[in-house]
Amino acid sequence: MNRPKGKMERSSLMHVGRRVDYAVRALAYLAGQPPEKIVSKAEIEKRQDIPSHYLSKIMKDLVAGGFVNSHVGSKGGFRLAKASQEISIKEIYECVEGPLVLMQSVVKGEEYCPYYSACTQISIWAKAQNLLAGYLSKVSIGDIADQQGLRERLMSLHGQLGFSQK
Repeated sequence: MNRPKGKMERSSLMHVGRRVDYAVRALAYLAGQPPEKIVSKAEIEKRQDIPSHYLSKIMKDLVAGGFVNSHVGSKGGFRLAKASQEISIKEIYECVEGPLVLMQSVVKGEEYCPYYSACTQISIWAKAQNLLAGYLSKVSIGDIADQQGLRERLMSLHGQLGFSQK
């Protein structure tokens, strides 16, 4: 078996980063609006507290992925391209991050890890990956639709708890 020289790179568990979080927030907000409503980028930014530079890139990916329709002009913005119950969290993850992979060695085998054939834990990670993928495939953006937005909900909660709002 040929091993790479120097330090061996090991596969690591997947990371759900900002791009996925922001994509889910944006789509959840769109899913909470009436289907005919076109929502401006500024409204999504404000209601879901998503930085503009992230949102622009994410919305471009979501349009390309067929999840969102983009409307140009002074009253332009976005709306869902299909029913919210037809958009899974797994699909969103894969649209913005690529394939859902807990560990590269689960997918790439010996090509990625020279220990693959002798690994005693690969079956556990493969099963975990299948369970996670199956679960995320069953959760739709409609299941977590958000009518008012994360920021407003937080302010409402803090107001109820007696926190001051800035």
